[in-house]
Amino acid sequence: MTPVLAQGPDTVVAATKRAGVRQVLPSMTPKLASGLIIAGLVILFGVIGPLVVGDPNAIGDVGLSGPSGTHILGTTQTGQDVFSQLAYATRGSLIIGFIVGVLAMFFSAFFGIVGAYVGGFLDDLFSLFTNVMLVIPGLPLVIVMSSYVQQKSIYLIAGVLAVTSWAGGARVLRSVTLSLRNRDYVAAAKLSGERTWRIMLVEILPNLVPVMASQFVFAIIFAILGEAGLSFLGLGASGALTWGTMLFYAQNGLALRLGAWWWFIPPGLLIAVFGAALSLINFSIDEIINPKLRDQTRSARKRWTLSEEQLKRVSVEDVP
Repeated sequence: MTPVLAQGPDTVVAATKRAGVRQVLPSMTPKLASGLIIAGLVILFGVIGPLVVGDPNAIGDVGLSGPSGTHILGTTQTGQDVFSQLAYATRGSLIIGFIVGVLAMFFSAFFGIVGAYVGGFLDDLFSLFTNVMLVIPGLPLVIVMSSYVQQKSIYLIAGVLAVTSWAGGARVLRSVTLSLRNRDYVAAAKLSGERTWRIMLVEILPNLVPVMASQFVFAIIFAILGEAGLSFLGLGASGALTWGTMLFYAQNGLALRLGAWWWFIPPGLLIAVFGAALSLINFSIDEIINPKLRDQTRSARKRWTLSEEQLKRVSVEDVP
């Protein structure tokens, strides 16, 4: 094999970039693969499902009937198809989760990274504002903000949830940025005359990608659970279907008392399954952020490799 140094500077740079990408991306494990497959199936159902099912609000002549060939997941009290509602509800919950994840990550990155790198009065101001948002209880604030608006869309609910979910991530990004801004390569970039925005985007931000990815996944989980809680209390989106609004309508329709399990179990099950899938992905990302978890994973892989080699050796020795 030709040494890397003998292949020219371009090859060395390309190899360095590939090594950096491998360090940022989580290695494929059964835990990560399971999370990606489950989350991908739920997202696929939310994207394609509304395109192939019928109108979720169409009222039929058969109310509160169980699963059948005509209605896969049965109907509600007013004859609405539960499977169609589930498809549209999945899309609505995924939209809320994605919007909250993006907004929360943007706010936490802005108030955490910019303030910590610039320092001085701006850092004190951003830190004060972040601490104020951090100590305000999230759920009561969301309930108060939602109760003042009569007609609430899923975008308004997503904005309200995003306002209350970014402060913790900003504190984490601020602490990591404070340690990164004193590194030698950042000081070299400053001495070379690089602009402030370029240093933050090129030198500091790539090192924060695993942390921000973990915060993005956690924000999606928080948004879906928060929206489900608001909708269950009657403060969810108006005129839109989500997993939470399905549970709210099932509660009002006495589905549990009437034994209509097909009405409330599917949305609750999807909340649990999708949350578990995102948690598995988040655990895999944590292995990059936390060196202890990374070392434990490597040790487990070595032990597994050694055990496989020992089994192969024993099986070969046993062959006459």
